[in-house]
Amino acid sequence: MSGGWFIAGTDTGVGKTRIAQMLLTALAMQGQRAIGMKPVASGCRQSLNGLRHEDAERLLASSGVKTDYIDVNPYAFEPAVAPNLAAQAAGLEIRMETILDHFERLRRLAPWVVVEGVGGWLTPLGPRLTMADVVQSLSLPVILVVGVRLGCLNHALLTIEAIRHRGLTLAGWVANQIDPDMAMAEGNISTLRERIEAPWLASFPYLEVNTNSIPLPVFPLDRLGWKPSDF
Repeated sequence: MSGGWFIAGTDTGVGKTRIAQMLLTALAMQGQRAIGMKPVASGCRQSLNGLRHEDAERLLASSGVKTDYIDVNPYAFEPAVAPNLAAQAAGLEIRMETILDHFERLRRLAPWVVVEGVGGWLTPLGPRLTMADVVQSLSLPVILVVGVRLGCLNHALLTIEAIRHRGLTLAGWVANQIDPDMAMAEGNISTLRERIEAPWLASFPYLEVNTNSIPLPVFPLDRLGWKPSDF
Protein backbone atom coordinates (compact mmCIF):
# COMPACT_ATOMS: atom_id res chain seq x y z
CA MET A 1 0.00 0.00 0.00
CA SER A 2 1.03 3.60 -0.46
CA GLY A 3 -0.40 7.07 -0.31
CA GLY A 4 -0.29 9.88 2.19
CA TRP A 5 -2.27 12.51 4.01
CA PHE A 6 -2.60 16.26 4.13
CA ILE A 7 -2.37 17.73 7.63
CA ALA A 8 -4.68 20.74 7.79
CA GLY A 9 -5.36 23.00 10.74
CA THR A 10 -8.21 25.12 12.00
CA ASP A 11 -5.74 28.02 12.19
CA THR A 12 -2.05 28.77 12.39
CA GLY A 13 -0.14 27.56 15.44
CA VAL A 14 -2.49 24.66 16.26
CA GLY A 15 0.11 21.87 16.20
CA LYS A 16 0.09 20.63 12.60
CA THR A 17 3.82 19.93 12.66
CA ARG A 18 3.55 17.94 15.89
CA ILE A 19 0.87 15.70 14.38
CA ALA A 20 2.74 15.32 11.09
CA GLN A 21 5.89 14.27 12.99
CA MET A 22 3.90 11.73 14.97
CA LEU A 23 2.42 10.25 11.80
CA LEU A 24 5.83 10.01 10.12
CA THR A 25 7.26 8.32 13.20
CA ALA A 26 4.36 5.85 13.35
CA LEU A 27 4.89 4.87 9.72
CA ALA A 28 8.61 4.41 10.34
CA MET A 29 7.80 2.14 13.30
CA GLN A 30 5.86 -0.04 10.86
CA GLY A 31 8.93 -0.24 8.63
CA GLN A 32 7.50 2.14 6.06
CA ARG A 33 9.44 4.72 4.08
CA ALA A 34 7.68 8.02 4.64
CA ILE A 35 8.63 11.60 4.07
CA GLY A 36 7.18 14.95 5.13
CA MET A 37 6.54 18.04 3.06
CA LYS A 38 5.65 21.64 3.85
CA PRO A 39 5.14 23.24 0.44
CA VAL A 40 4.94 26.83 1.68
CA ALA A 41 6.42 28.40 4.81
CA SER A 42 6.81 31.98 5.96
CA GLY A 43 8.78 33.12 8.98
CA CYS A 44 11.96 31.37 7.83
CA ARG A 45 15.43 32.17 9.11
CA GLN A 46 18.56 32.83 7.11
CA SER A 47 21.15 30.04 7.30
CA LEU A 48 24.39 29.17 5.54
CA ASN A 49 22.30 27.04 3.19
CA GLY A 50 19.61 29.62 2.54
CA LEU A 51 16.20 30.19 4.09
CA ARG A 52 15.09 27.45 6.46
CA HIS A 53 11.87 26.92 8.42
CA GLU A 54 11.78 25.10 11.75
CA ASP A 55 8.65 23.12 10.88
CA ALA A 56 10.10 21.88 7.59
CA GLU A 57 13.33 20.91 9.33
CA ARG A 58 11.36 18.90 11.90
CA LEU A 59 9.52 17.08 9.15
CA LEU A 60 12.79 16.33 7.42
CA ALA A 61 14.28 15.03 10.67
CA SER A 62 11.25 12.78 11.27
CA SER A 63 11.25 11.40 7.73
CA GLY A 64 12.67 7.97 7.05
CA VAL A 65 14.10 9.10 3.73
CA LYS A 66 16.76 11.72 3.10
CA THR A 67 16.16 14.33 0.45
CA ASP A 68 17.03 17.90 -0.43
CA TYR A 69 15.44 20.59 1.72
CA ILE A 70 13.97 22.33 -1.32
CA ASP A 71 11.80 19.31 -2.12
CA VAL A 72 10.37 19.38 1.40
CA ASN A 73 9.86 23.15 1.40
CA PRO A 74 10.00 24.59 -2.14
CA TYR A 75 8.62 27.99 -1.10
CA ALA A 76 10.39 29.53 1.89
CA PHE A 77 9.91 33.17 2.87
CA GLU A 78 11.57 35.21 5.60
CA PRO A 79 8.79 37.56 6.76
CA ALA A 80 6.44 35.98 9.30
CA VAL A 81 3.33 37.11 7.44
CA ALA A 82 0.63 35.51 5.31
CA PRO A 83 2.32 33.59 2.48
CA ASN A 84 0.66 35.56 -0.31
CA LEU A 85 2.05 38.77 1.19
CA ALA A 86 5.47 37.20 1.78
CA ALA A 87 5.61 36.00 -1.83
CA GLN A 88 4.56 39.41 -3.10
CA ALA A 89 7.27 41.10 -1.02
CA ALA A 90 9.84 38.67 -2.45
CA GLY A 91 8.67 39.30 -6.00
CA LEU A 92 7.68 35.67 -6.44
CA GLU A 93 4.54 33.82 -7.44
CA ILE A 94 3.62 30.59 -5.67
CA ARG A 95 2.83 28.20 -8.51
CA MET A 96 0.86 25.00 -8.22
CA GLU A 97 3.01 23.36 -10.88
CA THR A 98 6.12 23.84 -8.74
CA ILE A 99 4.48 22.34 -5.65
CA LEU A 100 3.25 19.33 -7.65
CA ASP A 101 6.70 18.82 -9.18
CA HIS A 102 8.39 18.64 -5.76
CA PHE A 103 5.60 16.45 -4.41
CA GLU A 104 6.16 13.95 -7.23
CA ARG A 105 9.90 13.99 -6.49
CA LEU A 106 9.13 12.99 -2.90
CA ARG A 107 6.66 10.34 -3.99
CA ARG A 108 9.37 8.72 -6.08
CA LEU A 109 11.52 8.50 -2.95
CA ALA A 110 8.90 7.17 -0.53
CA PRO A 111 5.48 5.52 -0.89
CA TRP A 112 4.04 7.67 1.92
CA VAL A 113 4.09 11.47 1.82
CA VAL A 114 2.71 13.52 4.72
CA VAL A 115 2.05 17.09 3.60
CA GLU A 116 1.59 19.88 6.14
CA GLY A 117 -0.32 22.99 5.21
CA VAL A 118 0.35 26.57 6.20
CA GLY A 119 -2.14 28.48 8.33
CA GLY A 120 -5.77 27.51 7.99
CA TRP A 121 -7.75 25.83 5.23
CA LEU A 122 -8.26 28.85 2.96
CA THR A 123 -4.95 30.62 3.59
CA PRO A 124 -4.23 32.70 0.45
CA LEU A 125 -1.08 31.81 -1.49
CA GLY A 126 -1.59 34.29 -4.30
CA PRO A 127 -4.23 36.42 -6.05
CA ARG A 128 -6.42 33.36 -6.65
CA LEU A 129 -4.53 30.35 -5.22
CA THR A 130 -5.32 29.06 -1.72
CA MET A 131 -4.06 26.21 0.45
CA ALA A 132 -7.32 24.38 -0.28
CA ASP A 133 -6.49 24.43 -4.01
CA VAL A 134 -3.19 22.71 -3.22
CA VAL A 135 -4.93 19.96 -1.26
CA GLN A 136 -7.38 19.38 -4.08
CA SER A 137 -4.56 19.12 -6.64
CA LEU A 138 -2.63 16.66 -4.45
CA SER A 139 -5.79 14.51 -4.04
CA LEU A 140 -4.83 13.48 -0.52
CA PRO A 141 -7.20 12.57 2.32
CA VAL A 142 -7.21 15.22 5.03
CA ILE A 143 -6.39 14.93 8.72
CA LEU A 144 -7.67 18.02 10.52
CA VAL A 145 -5.85 19.32 13.59
CA VAL A 146 -8.28 21.20 15.80
CA GLY A 147 -6.54 23.70 18.05
CA VAL A 148 -8.51 23.37 21.27
CA ARG A 149 -9.11 26.89 22.51
CA LEU A 150 -12.05 29.26 22.75
CA GLY A 151 -13.75 29.37 19.35
CA CYS A 152 -12.56 25.93 18.24
CA LEU A 153 -16.10 24.56 17.73
CA ASN A 154 -16.94 27.08 15.05
CA HIS A 155 -13.48 26.92 13.47
CA ALA A 156 -13.53 23.13 13.27
CA LEU A 157 -17.05 22.78 11.92
CA LEU A 158 -16.57 25.53 9.32
CA THR A 159 -13.30 23.95 8.16
CA ILE A 160 -14.90 20.53 7.83
CA GLU A 161 -17.78 22.01 5.85
CA ALA A 162 -15.25 23.61 3.49
CA ILE A 163 -13.31 20.33 3.12
CA ARG A 164 -16.46 18.43 2.18
CA HIS A 165 -17.61 21.20 -0.14
CA ARG A 166 -14.50 20.46 -2.20
CA GLY A 167 -15.41 16.78 -2.37
CA LEU A 168 -12.34 15.80 -0.37
CA THR A 169 -12.07 12.98 2.16
CA LEU A 170 -11.77 13.82 5.84
CA ALA A 171 -9.78 10.82 7.06
CA GLY A 172 -10.02 11.91 10.68
CA TRP A 173 -9.40 14.70 13.14
CA VAL A 174 -7.18 15.35 16.14
CA ALA A 175 -7.88 17.55 19.14
CA ASN A 176 -4.71 19.35 20.18
CA GLN A 177 -5.01 21.59 23.24
CA ILE A 178 -3.14 24.85 22.71
CA ASP A 179 -4.63 26.87 25.55
CA PRO A 180 -3.69 25.33 28.93
CA ASP A 181 -6.29 27.43 30.74
CA MET A 182 -9.25 26.77 28.47
CA ALA A 183 -12.44 26.17 30.42
CA MET A 184 -14.31 22.93 29.69
CA ALA A 185 -11.82 21.70 27.11
CA GLU A 186 -13.09 18.12 27.35
CA GLY A 187 -16.64 19.37 26.87
CA ASN A 188 -15.61 21.07 23.65
CA ILE A 189 -13.94 17.87 22.41
CA SER A 190 -17.06 15.85 23.27
CA THR A 191 -19.20 18.36 21.36
CA LEU A 192 -17.02 17.93 18.29
CA ARG A 193 -17.11 14.15 18.57
CA GLU A 194 -20.90 14.31 18.51
CA ARG A 195 -20.97 16.50 15.40
CA ILE A 196 -18.05 15.43 13.21
CA GLU A 197 -18.87 12.46 10.98
CA ALA A 198 -15.28 11.29 10.67
CA PRO A 199 -12.96 9.29 12.95
CA TRP A 200 -11.75 11.06 16.07
CA LEU A 201 -8.12 9.97 16.09
CA ALA A 202 -6.78 11.30 19.38
CA SER A 203 -6.68 14.14 21.86
CA PHE A 204 -3.37 15.57 22.99
CA PRO A 205 -2.75 17.76 26.04
CA TYR A 206 -1.11 21.15 26.04
CA LEU A 207 2.61 20.82 25.38
CA GLU A 208 4.70 23.61 26.88
CA VAL A 209 8.20 22.32 26.16
CA ASN A 210 9.82 22.10 22.76
CA THR A 211 8.77 18.93 20.95
CA ASN A 212 12.37 18.18 20.07
CA SER A 213 13.21 17.66 23.76
CA ILE A 214 10.71 14.91 24.64
CA PRO A 215 9.46 11.77 22.88
CA LEU A 216 6.33 12.32 20.80
CA PRO A 217 3.24 10.21 21.56
CA VAL A 218 2.49 7.33 19.21
CA PHE A 219 0.10 8.28 16.44
CA PRO A 220 -2.94 5.94 16.36
CA LEU A 221 -2.64 4.54 12.84
CA ASP A 222 -5.29 1.95 13.62
CA ARG A 223 -7.92 4.70 13.94
CA LEU A 224 -7.16 5.70 10.37
CA GLY A 225 -8.34 2.23 9.43
CA TRP A 226 -4.88 0.70 9.08
CA LYS A 227 -3.59 -2.39 10.88
CA PRO A 228 0.02 -3.63 11.06
CA SER A 229 -0.96 -6.45 8.73
CA ASP A 230 -1.88 -3.89 6.06
CA PHE A 231 1.71 -2.74 5.68
